[in-house]
Amino acid sequence: SDKKYGASEIEVLEGLEPVRRRPGMYIGGTGVDGLHHLIKELVDNSVDEAMNGHADKITVTLHKDGQSVTVSDNGRGIPVDTHPKFKVSAMEIVFTTLHAGGKFSDQSYGSAGGLHGVGASVVNALASELTATSCRDGYEWTQSYSRGKPTNKLKKGEKTKKTGTTVFFKPDDEIFKKINFSSDYIKKFLQIKAFLNKGLVFDFEDDANGNKETFCYPEGLIAYVNELVRESEETKVAEEIFSLEKTDGIKVDLCFCWTEATQETILSYVNGIPTKEGGSHADGFKSGLVKALRNYINVHDLAPKGIKLSGEDMREGLMAVVSVLVPGSVAQLQFQGQTKDRLNNPEVEVPVESLARQFENELNNKPQTANAIVERIILAAKARQAARSASQGVSRKVGLSRRLNLPGKLADCSSSRTEQTELFIVEGDSAGGSAKQGRDRNIQAVFPLRGKVLNSVAASASKVKENKELTDLVSVLGCGYAEHIRVDRLRYGKVVILTDADSDGMHIASLLMAFFFTFMRPMIEAGNLYLALSPLYRLRFGTGQKEETIWVYSDAEKEKVLKQRKMSNLRITRFKGLGEMNPKTLWETTLNPKTRNLLKIQIDDAKKCAQLLDSLLGKETQDRYRLIQENADRLELDV
Repeated sequence: SDKKYGASEIEVLEGLEPVRRRPGMYIGGTGVDGLHHLIKELVDNSVDEAMNGHADKITVTLHKDGQSVTVSDNGRGIPVDTHPKFKVSAMEIVFTTLHAGGKFSDQSYGSAGGLHGVGASVVNALASELTATSCRDGYEWTQSYSRGKPTNKLKKGEKTKKTGTTVFFKPDDEIFKKINFSSDYIKKFLQIKAFLNKGLVFDFEDDANGNKETFCYPEGLIAYVNELVRESEETKVAEEIFSLEKTDGIKVDLCFCWTEATQETILSYVNGIPTKEGGSHADGFKSGLVKALRNYINVHDLAPKGIKLSGEDMREGLMAVVSVLVPGSVAQLQFQGQTKDRLNNPEVEVPVESLARQFENELNNKPQTANAIVERIILAAKARQAARSASQGVSRKVGLSRRLNLPGKLADCSSSRTEQTELFIVEGDSAGGSAKQGRDRNIQAVFPLRGKVLNSVAASASKVKENKELTDLVSVLGCGYAEHIRVDRLRYGKVVILTDADSDGMHIASLLMAFFFTFMRPMIEAGNLYLALSPLYRLRFGTGQKEETIWVYSDAEKEKVLKQRKMSNLRITRFKGLGEMNPKTLWETTLNPKTRNLLKIQIDDAKKCAQLLDSLLGKETQDRYRLIQENADRLELDV
């Protein structure tokens, strides 16, 4: 380009213009999360007042339009006196200037979640309307803004004995394509803030739905861990919820328990801010906890022979909340980015680790609880070792290693490029024979199953481990299962369930999907599991060169086709099973990537899916009985 690139092309964004140009830098994006982040910024300011002993109640109001919100507290109120340098009120500076606030030193706030002085000004920059009211010095002071700029001067209002800050705002539709605040989102956020701030009252006035709720938890994090366990629907290993606190210097609050879950859940916060990616405080907790457990196990000689207990084993099933308050006098908080997903302060790790190590004393004081936890850890280690040996040696490498541990009935493919390969899990040896002959041997592998697989929803984990069909399948897939699954080691890009189009075939497909959901869910989440649709009927009509063939996949579809089309010389073939199809037909209808129908298996709602599988395949029969009664008129039973 001939365009000159000189000083005149260098833009300097003044005031709050950087926020409006690049909102994602400040609130993470302009979708649902970014929209609700605006409320979080204001609530965090009010929580900072409370954390420093100046407020005990915060109210969030979602107005009837569902598009505007008011956040108020009974703290000290934003200062309104004239700033000596900028000659405008402190309130106007807070709302119109980036990096202006009272939290850079520890003069006004002992500890705070706000660091950069951008919260209030960012909300103002991205709001079409904002009105701030500060009650202090015996009066009500108000100022309004639009898109980051004042629309009037600071007004001194009525006399009042109250103190506090109230901010009304309406997000800007030039920035946010869809403005629709979610009551559930706000409720969940306020509930978590109440868990983290023991005894602080959060009122949520939901004018959009005519509801009002109050969140206040004198028990603090113990109530939070109880709620996590309740939501997960997991069983606690021991009823005990452990709570450790340290109040001097960096304040540390740890609360945790063990459950029967196969993964760990550790939620971490610093000065009330969630750190989704963890950081030094979460690392310190993990390290201290593992050291405490390892020490207890070694001192009491509880380690099993021949099994190494890893940190992962010790934390399996752990549900924990780690909360630290770092005063400004101790350290300046360091995060990765304005959205504060990870804490980087190295000096926070040691106090958290040393507190977590004191957990050993708790174990010594409660030997019964300690033994239940240690048994849980040993069980996790044994399961991990079993799964590791099941998946060893199944990597897709050229040469002898490809043949290690692979079941003899697998007809493997020759390609070693995982992303282009496919495994068809077929029902029975006759279908397996047709599939083996009809497939593209370069990229398509076939693994036949004998009969119906084990119902893994009703069976215990040990039964699943002992089942030859399923352990052979795990060996073929090569990525382990349960908590030891490593999707990156999966030997095939697509895993396709291919069963007959009748009720037996559907039953087998359902049992396989239940196994994958229960024991190999990350594989489904990664988009590797598919269901092949095989035809139930072949409709042939016409003669000679005018002969046509239509493949039909259900009785209902057959009736529809017969009604819609006039067919002379019609011949209908019903396939009792895939084994009846000749290899060429199976290739044309079901295996050929250009002509086949594949359904990708996806999970929209894991909780609902688990409940449905439990009612259809679980040990309790009442739900199935009710389901059959309700749908009896739709069933065609062959009795």
